[in-house]
Amino acid sequence: MNRKKKWTQRLYDGKTHEIKPAPISIAGVKAGQLMLVPTARMVDEFIRGLPKGRSMNAKELRQAMATAHGAEVTCPITTGFHLRTVAEAAWEALSSGAPIHSLTPVWRVLPADALTLKKVSFDIRFIQRQRALEGLDSE
Repeated sequence: MNRKKKWTQRLYDGKTHEIKPAPISIAGVKAGQLMLVPTARMVDEFIRGLPKGRSMNAKELRQAMATAHGAEVTCPITTGFHLRTVAEAAWEALSSGAPIHSLTPVWRVLPADALTLKKVSFDIRFIQRQRALEGLDSE
C-alpha cells in the first residue's frame, strides 16, 4: 500500500511558521538576518491573494512575505519546497475535478522557466496556458 502523503495533505500539515536568525548565508540571505520560515499553507494563502493578471517572481514573493510577517527575509529553500507543494496540490485538485477558479493560481508566481517546474509531476503546459490566459506570458 502506498503510504506517501498526497500533496494536499502536505499543504495542510498543521505545522507553524518560525521567525529566527538565518543560520547561513544563501541565495541573497545573510547569516543572522531575521528570517521567516513559512509553512506551505502561508505560501498558498499569499499566492491566493494575488489578483488575476498580476504576477511576481519567487524572490518578490519571499520579500513580500517577510515584510508582512515582520522579518527581513524569507527562507529561499523552504519557500522553494512549498512552491512545489502548492503547485502539486493545485494539480491534484484539478485532476480530482475541482474547477479552475478554485485552484491556487500558482502560475502567477511560477513562470515557464522556474526551477520548481522542472520537478513537478505534471505537464508544465498547464502553467503556460494559465499564464497566457492572464496575459502573464510576455513578462
